[in-house]
Amino acid sequence: MRRREFIKFLGGVAAWPLRAHAQQADQVRRIGMLFPFSANDQSKARLAAFQHVLQQLGWIEGRNFQIDARWYAGNTDDNRKNAAELVALAPEVIVASGSATVGPLLQATRTIPIVFTVVPDPVGAGYVESLARPGGNATGFTTFEYGIAAKWLELLKQIAPRLTRVAVLRDPSISAGTGQWGAIQSVAPSLGVEVRPVNMSDAHEIERAIGTFARSSNGGLILTGSGLALVHRYLIITLAARYKLPAVYYERYFVTAGGLMSYGPDFLDQYRKAAGYVDRILKGEKPADMPVQAATKYELIINLKTAKALDLTIPQSLLATADEVIE
Repeated sequence: MRRREFIKFLGGVAAWPLRAHAQQADQVRRIGMLFPFSANDQSKARLAAFQHVLQQLGWIEGRNFQIDARWYAGNTDDNRKNAAELVALAPEVIVASGSATVGPLLQATRTIPIVFTVVPDPVGAGYVESLARPGGNATGFTTFEYGIAAKWLELLKQIAPRLTRVAVLRDPSISAGTGQWGAIQSVAPSLGVEVRPVNMSDAHEIERAIGTFARSSNGGLILTGSGLALVHRYLIITLAARYKLPAVYYERYFVTAGGLMSYGPDFLDQYRKAAGYVDRILKGEKPADMPVQAATKYELIINLKTAKALDLTIPQSLLATADEVIE
């Protein structure tokens, strides 16, 4: 081999790793996303927060990653079908929102990595072995401990001191529905409040149950966290206004839509952090070794316009601690 050809050959060999790296960088990685609600403004905001952080980490949609999303509108069979469809697409990682999506996904796959958000008790639900060492193919971010549900009742009593009865809307088919209900039950006697569960299986049941509950005075509502809560959010807000029932919700989205008050974590922050976990998994880390993280930022939101419509005067002490007051 002549000297000039040999130098050219060496240059080509040196370029192999660079070409391989470029090909890997341009490889389109597939990310699945499963939402427990329809493609509304709220879910689009969560998706946008997720995409924004991925972009900051160097991922460009359409060039080196793509998202296959499925949306759930309240039918459990559809949710299982969506989970199966996503698994069949064989993405490299799936982002799942809420207990209503994680359960069906784990039934469909024990190999594809899953990053969950907005899950209250992943250990109790059996999704992970422990928070520090998940152990399987799922990890992610918890919203709150069940004890926060007791805080909802305390806030409701503070904003409506004459309250003696509270209807607790829940999804009994998920562990979070039972856990949140139990926490509310535990604190109710000390606050002099009788609590009654309302199952959110369908709109007709919700409307009938709340209508019956509202026939007696001094009542209020607590909406616990679940995918069904989002599906029926407008109906619940409308019924609370119709029957003049003070209500507390678990997320600010309900208050901006006309609800009275919410206390809970910043859910958008969970999707930002989920993007970081997805980035790490796509770069080779295993969900079994990535600890489940708890929410660190909580916010109290109050709607003064709704309070006025309910003839409620919000204590100044509560207004002073609110993160946002809607007038």
